[in-house]
Amino acid sequence: MKYAITGATGHFGQHAINTLLTKVNASDVIAIVRNISKAQEFLPADVTIRQADYTNPEQLTAALNGVDKLLFISSQPGAAVPRLQQHLNVVNAAKEAGISFIAYTSFPHADKATSPLSADHKATEAAIEQTGIAHSFLRNNWYMENELGLILAVNAGKPFIYSAGNGKVGWALERDYAEAAARVLTADNPKAVYEFAGPSHTFSELGAVVSEQAAKNAHVRSVSDTEYADYLKTEDQLDEQSIATILAIQDLIKAGELAEETDDLATVLQRPIASLGEMVKEVMREDR
Repeated sequence: MKYAITGATGHFGQHAINTLLTKVNASDVIAIVRNISKAQEFLPADVTIRQADYTNPEQLTAALNGVDKLLFISSQPGAAVPRLQQHLNVVNAAKEAGISFIAYTSFPHADKATSPLSADHKATEAAIEQTGIAHSFLRNNWYMENELGLILAVNAGKPFIYSAGNGKVGWALERDYAEAAARVLTADNPKAVYEFAGPSHTFSELGAVVSEQAAKNAHVRSVSDTEYADYLKTEDQLDEQSIATILAIQDLIKAGELAEETDDLATVLQRPIASLGEMVKEVMREDR
C-alpha cells in the first residue's frame, strides 16, 4: 500500500507525514512537493519525494502513479491560477492515476455552508464524489494558529479586538488536524465525512485566556465591523484586501458557520482536545 501526501512541505503536511511514519513503513510514503530542495531539507530522509505543482496536470498524474491512498491538502486562495482549478487538476490526476482513496482537507459543513470561503471546497467535494473514488472529507474547523496576530497584539500591549460577536469557533491546533488526517488515511473503514473541531468557544472566552497567558490584563473588546476595519487600518496598517478578508472571517463566525458540536477529532485522535489555555500557550511558545 502506497500513501501520498500533497503539499508535504507545509506545516500540515510535515505533521501528517510524521504521524504516517508511525503507522506505515517509510518506503510506502510519498511526499508530493513543489520544491524538491525544500523537501529534502524539511522532510525525513527515508520518504520518497516527487515533484508536482497543482497547476500542472501532467506532472500531478505522473507524481501520483502507483499511489493507493492520497491525502489531498487544499491549497490557499488568491494565486494566479484559481484555487478551484488547482483542486480540479489534483482530482482529475488522482482519477487518471487510479488512486483508490482520497482524504481531502475541506471546510466545516462544506455541503451547506454559505460563506464565499466555502465555495471552492464545496465544488471540490462534488468533483471527488463524481469520480467514484472512495473518500473522506476532513472538514477542518479553525486553527488556533490563525489567531496568532491577535495573540501577538496582546503580547505587545494592545487590546484584544474582534467583531464576531457571540459567534463560536471550534479551535484546535494544526498538528492535531494533521495527525487526525494521517490516522484517517490509514484507517480500515473511515467515514465519508468528518467534522473536525475542538470544543466551541467565543472570541470573548479566547480573549480572556490570551490576556491571562500573556499576563497583560488586556482590554477585550467586541466592536462592529466598521470599528474593526478602522482599527485594522489605523493601528495595524493593513491594506483594504487584508481587512476585507479578516472581516469576512469574522462575519462567518458571527453567523455561526464555525460553531460545532462534534467529537470526531477527539475520537480519531483517541484523546481529548487541548484546552484553550493549552492551545494558546503552545502557539505563543512556537512563535518565540
